[in-house]
Amino acid sequence: MQKTLLLVDGSSYLYRAFHAMPDLRNAEGEPTGALYGMINMLRRLHSDYPAAYIACVFDAKGKTFRDDLYAEYKANRASMPEDLVRQVEPIHAAVKAMGWPVLAVEGIEADDVIGTLAVEAVKHDMECIISTGDKDLAQLVNGQVTLVNTMSNEKLDREGVIGKFGVPPELIVDYLTLVGDTVDNVPGVPKVGPKTAVKWLTQYGSLDGVIANADKITGVVGENLRNSLDWLPKARVLVTVKTDCDLAKHMLSIAESLPAQQPNREALIDIYRRYGFKTWLREATEGDGAKQQAAASVASNAGAGQAQGALFASESLPAADYGTVLTEEQLELWLERINAAQLTAVDTETTSLNSMQAQLVGISLCCEAGKAAYIPVAHAYQGAPTQLSREFVLSELRDWLEDPSKPKLGQHLKYDSHIFANHGVQLRGIVHDTLLESYVLESHRTHDMDSLAQRHLNRKTVTYEQVCGKGASQICFDEVEITRATEYAAEDADITLQLHEALWPRIQEVPGLNYIYEKIELPTSIVLQKIERNGVLIDPQKLEAQSNELGHRMMELERQAHELAGQPFNLNSPKQICDIFFDKLKLPVVKKTPSGSPSTDEEVLQKLAEDYPLPQILLDYRSLSKLKSTYTDKLPKMIDPNTGRVHTNYAQAVAVTGRLASNDPNLQNIPIRNTEGRRIREAFIAPPGSVIVSADYSQIELRIMAHISEDANMLRAFAEGIDIHRATASEIFSVSKDEVTSEQRRYAKVINFGLIYGMSAFGLASNLGIERSAAQMYIEKYFQRFAGVAQYMADTRAQAKARGYVETVFGRRLWLPEINSPNGPRRQAAERAAINAPMQGTAADLIKLSMIAVQDWLEKEGLQSKMVMQVHDELVLEVPESELATIREKLPQLMAGVATLKVPLIAEVGVGNNWDEAH
Repeated sequence: MQKTLLLVDGSSYLYRAFHAMPDLRNAEGEPTGALYGMINMLRRLHSDYPAAYIACVFDAKGKTFRDDLYAEYKANRASMPEDLVRQVEPIHAAVKAMGWPVLAVEGIEADDVIGTLAVEAVKHDMECIISTGDKDLAQLVNGQVTLVNTMSNEKLDREGVIGKFGVPPELIVDYLTLVGDTVDNVPGVPKVGPKTAVKWLTQYGSLDGVIANADKITGVVGENLRNSLDWLPKARVLVTVKTDCDLAKHMLSIAESLPAQQPNREALIDIYRRYGFKTWLREATEGDGAKQQAAASVASNAGAGQAQGALFASESLPAADYGTVLTEEQLELWLERINAAQLTAVDTETTSLNSMQAQLVGISLCCEAGKAAYIPVAHAYQGAPTQLSREFVLSELRDWLEDPSKPKLGQHLKYDSHIFANHGVQLRGIVHDTLLESYVLESHRTHDMDSLAQRHLNRKTVTYEQVCGKGASQICFDEVEITRATEYAAEDADITLQLHEALWPRIQEVPGLNYIYEKIELPTSIVLQKIERNGVLIDPQKLEAQSNELGHRMMELERQAHELAGQPFNLNSPKQICDIFFDKLKLPVVKKTPSGSPSTDEEVLQKLAEDYPLPQILLDYRSLSKLKSTYTDKLPKMIDPNTGRVHTNYAQAVAVTGRLASNDPNLQNIPIRNTEGRRIREAFIAPPGSVIVSADYSQIELRIMAHISEDANMLRAFAEGIDIHRATASEIFSVSKDEVTSEQRRYAKVINFGLIYGMSAFGLASNLGIERSAAQMYIEKYFQRFAGVAQYMADTRAQAKARGYVETVFGRRLWLPEINSPNGPRRQAAERAAINAPMQGTAADLIKLSMIAVQDWLEKEGLQSKMVMQVHDELVLEVPESELATIREKLPQLMAGVATLKVPLIAEVGVGNNWDEAH
C-alpha cells in the first residue's frame, strides 16, 4: 500500500456516474446523480484498493495537441448535458474534501496526465492502479500498472488485456490505429474490426509489419488498408497516450504532491447537507464512538494511507448474520423477535412464479439490518435435513401474519400475499413495500431487488439464477440445498430492510411523493391483490365458437389474398409478402428495413391499403389472427381449474405514468374499435344471479387538462355540462354550438385528444385526411381560443427542462430523461410526453383512488359485490342482482368524490350480463 499510486480517470467517472443516475435530485430539484455516484464510487474504490498515494484526474477545458493535429478529433461528441455541467464544480469540491488531490491540466488530456504519472510511478518502483472504463489506457498496462473497472469489477493485468483484446498491451496502440476509436472520432481502416486487426497483428507482428505487407492483403479490406496508409501515422499519434507530459507547474512529485489526505469532515458535512445525502450526513455527524475510535486506532497504527482506506469504506453494511430455522426452539426465538419488532421484512420462496398456484417452500424474516433467518418448509431434494412442516410453521406464524398491528415490509408483497392466501393465511399489517418505494421515487428505472441493491446500497446480491440456474437446467427452489437457499432468501429479507432504510427517508422529504406512496400506491397494491384473487368468470364455449368463426374468416381472407396475388403464398411470411408486393405486383416501396429491404410492417400496409386491396386484406387477416391466438384460443386455457376463473396479474410498477399493466392474460388490450374485439368481451360474464357493472370516468383527461391549464373556455364548458367536443368545434369553426355539424364535432374531438398527446400539424392532417396547412390553421385557431392550454404547454415544457420531471395533480413525479437530449427526435418525444404525462398520470391516480374507495366501502357495508377488473379508466364489478340498485347509486358517487378538481368529475355506469353489454 505504501508503494501504490491509485489514479482515477475522473472524466470517465463523472460521465458514468451521471448516466447511472441521471434523474437523482435533491429537495430543491438540483441534479445530484453524478455527484452521488462519484462520491460513492470513490468511497468504494479506496476501500477496495487502499493506497498511500492517490489522484483524481479530470480533463481541463480547452484544446490539446490532438485538436491541432486533427480538426475532427472528438467532433462527434455531444456537448456535456446541462444537468452534468451543474455538477462538475460540486464534484471537484467533494473529491477534494474526501482527501483526493485533483489534477486538471490545461492543454493536456486526462489520459496523458494519467500516462505520465503511471510511468513516473514505475520509475520509482511503485505499483500503479488506474481506475477507468477507457480502453485506450490498456496500452499502459505492464507488470506494475493495472487497470480496474469498478462498474464491471473487471481487472486488467497483462493477461487480462490479452484476454480482452486479443493482443498484449504493447500492441494496443497498433490495434486502436487499425480499428479506430469511434468515441474520439479517430477513423481506423474502413471495414477492419477487432478480429481482422488481431489477425493482422498476430500474423505480421506490429502495425509497421502490417503496413510493410499491405500489398499482400487481398480483398476489400486490403484495398481499404492501402488507401489508409497515408492516414495511419497520424491515427497512431492520436490514439497514443503521452507519458512525458510536463506537469511541473501543477505538482512537485508523487511523494510530495499526491499522498492520500485526511478527509475534510466539515466540508463533507456541508456537501452532504447541501445535496441531501442523508445517510452519509448521519455517518459524518453522528458516527458512534466505536466507529470513531476504530478509525483513530487505524490511523495511529497504520499511517495516513490505511486511515484513508477505513474512512473511504462504502456505506456501512453490517456483517451478515443469516440463520436457518430448523427447530421449534429456533422458530420460537424468531417469533419473539418479530412480535417485539417495530418493522419486519418478510419474503417467501415458492415453487412457481404463478402467484395463484405457487406453493410455499420457505419464509425469510429480518427485523434488524444484517440479521435474518430462513425457515425452510418444503425442500425435497435427496439428503435434505428434517424441516418444520409447512402447516406447523404457518400455524405458529398465523397470528403474527394476520395481525394488522404488526408492521410488515416486503419487496412486492402483493405476490407474497397471494402465496400466504394459497395456504389460507391473510397477510395484514403491510406498511411498506420497497418495490413501490422505488417506483414512486424513480418510476422510469428498474425496481427488481438486484438492481435496487446495486443502485442504492452499492451491493451485489446473490441472484435467483445463481441459486437455481437458468434455462432448461433451472431447478425449482424446493430442490436448492438449504444452506445455499438460506444465503439467498435471508439476504432478500435483509436487503429489503436496508433498501427501505435508504428509500423511505427520501420519500418523506417530498410531501407529494409521500402522499402518492402512502395514500395511493400502498393501498392500491392491497386492493389489486383482492381483484386478482377474485378473478373474472369466462365462458369458454362462447370463446370456442368465436375462435371457429375467426378461423373460417381467416381462411376466406387467405383465399382472397391468393386470388389477388395470382398465386398461393404464406400470409405470415414477410419475405413472401415482399416478393408478391414489390417484385410481382410492383407496388410502391413506402419505406425500407434497416437491412435495405422494402418494409411490409403495419404502417406500410395501412398506407398501401389506401390505394390497393391486397394490403387491406393482409391487415384484416393479421387483426383476426391476433385476436384468435391471443384471446379466443388462449383465454380458455388460462382458466384456473380451482376457481373456474381467469386471474390476471396487475403490474403496478411498470408504466412511468402510474397506469397499471395487465398480463397473463393482458385484459387491457382487447380491441374495442371493431366488432370482433367487442365480441370477445361478451365472454366475460357474471354467474347466475349476478350482473356485470362497468364504471368509468367521462372524458377524464380533458377534464384534467381543464383543471391544470385553468383555461377559461374549457372550465366554462365542463361547468355548464356542455359537450366539450361540440364546444371546441364551436370555437374553432366560429359557429354557435347548435350549428356544429357532426363532421365538425369529429374534427374537434381529434384535435382535443390529439393536442394533449402532442400531435403535430402533420399528424393531425394525416389523421383527418386534410392538407397540412389546414391542420396548422386549426391548431392555431385552437390555441387562440384556448389560450390557457397553450400557456400550460409552454410552461410545462420549460418546467420539465429545468427539473427533469413533471408532476401529476397529486404530486407523482414523471421523469423525462431525454428532455434535454441533444438528439432532436428524442427531445421532442420527451416534450410531448411532458405535456401528456400529467394528464395520464393524474387519471391513473384518480382510478387508483377510486379502487381504494370502492373496496373500502364494499368491505364496510359487508356487500357481496366485488371488483373483478380494472382497465384503464374503468372499474368492472361482479354484482348480485339484489345489490344492483345500491351499487348503481353509490359507485358513481364514490368515483366522483375521490378528489375535488376545478371541473366536476363524472363517472358513468353500465350494466349487463357480460362485459360488452355493460361497457
